[in-house]
Amino acid sequence: MMTQTIDTTETAGFRRNLTVLILAQSLGAASGPIVISLGGLVGQDLATDPALATLPVSIYNLGLALGAVPAAWIMRQYGRRSGYLLGAMIGVLSGLVAAGAISFGTFTFFCMGTFLAGLYASYVQSYRFAAADGREGADRGRAISWVMVGGLVAAIIGPQLVIATRDAVPGVPFAGSFLSQAALALIAFFVLTRLRGRHSAATAQTPSDDGGRNVLQLLASPKYMLGVTAGVVSYGLMSFVMTAAPLAMVGCGHSIDHAAWGIQWHVLAMFAPSLVTGKLIARFGKEKVTAAGLIIIGISGAVALTGLDLRHFFISLILLGIGWNFGFIGATAMVAAAHTEAERGRAQGLNDFAVFGAVAALSFFSGALMQASGWHLINLMMFPFIAIVLAPLVWQAARCL
Repeated sequence: MMTQTIDTTETAGFRRNLTVLILAQSLGAASGPIVISLGGLVGQDLATDPALATLPVSIYNLGLALGAVPAAWIMRQYGRRSGYLLGAMIGVLSGLVAAGAISFGTFTFFCMGTFLAGLYASYVQSYRFAAADGREGADRGRAISWVMVGGLVAAIIGPQLVIATRDAVPGVPFAGSFLSQAALALIAFFVLTRLRGRHSAATAQTPSDDGGRNVLQLLASPKYMLGVTAGVVSYGLMSFVMTAAPLAMVGCGHSIDHAAWGIQWHVLAMFAPSLVTGKLIARFGKEKVTAAGLIIIGISGAVALTGLDLRHFFISLILLGIGWNFGFIGATAMVAAAHTEAERGRAQGLNDFAVFGAVAALSFFSGALMQASGWHLINLMMFPFIAIVLAPLVWQAARCL
């Protein structure tokens, strides 16, 4: 009877935390679309050199990458709840700094605001790992997938807030959008106060308990590194192509509105499959779903190479989003299964540093390559990276049969 009571309590606690994390993801992940959609436009107005217009967006990705390891350390020392509350306050500050910088016309401080937004995003990105804490097997994949559903809500909230609040501050375009970003982070702060830690004796860990493998030992683990590499390739290729796509569409004679619609459908395709990805992982396994994601990313590149009509761009971007979803969620489940509880913070922080470090590097590189070599080469470059990861994934999936 007592065991049943403990199990019921654990289940209720898990469901409560999962609900909190989905809501926090919906609010926190909306920050990214706001920065990405407006960063270049604001940068164009504030920067003295037009070549620096997209720097705020790249700085955002840099903040995300550099924040991953410190965020993991803070959560390991003080717990996820404390870390997430700190992250939300950084999110509030980021919106206020960016809005103030726009008001005073200061490009440097605007970049500081987007950097802080990236630091906030490094906490938001780890919500998916928090959902997997204490889960085993198929439950882990389902929990990660459900939190990622919050990204679908965020993909709608972010652009709509930009439209609704861009002129909210008279005479200062877009300042209102970044104030709304701060407001979302503040709401997320209060939502996250409802997050509770797990108290099971089997999973209890004090902040000083720093056992398990060190960084070098994790890097030497084939199972862990395969999950990390799959995440790097899935997210990195998606970011690489998505950054170049609007430039390619406009360069091919399509309108800016068409480019915006293409990106919106892409973002929706990134998160909508989360409704079923967890079930697919439970049925077919995380390695197979990850491999399927990489194959779909490859198909998106093949579609892009067949023509430059609007339908080619739209179909390619939608497939790219679906492929990212399968690849990234599958890779996250692989990483979550490849470390112990004691290694959690170290392993997850290292993974996110690798993934978002690659995203940051590619965001700096993609636009320049697009201008120098064109859309065709961008898509051709995907295939070698996909092949490098797909081969060991197929081998691992075959071993699990």
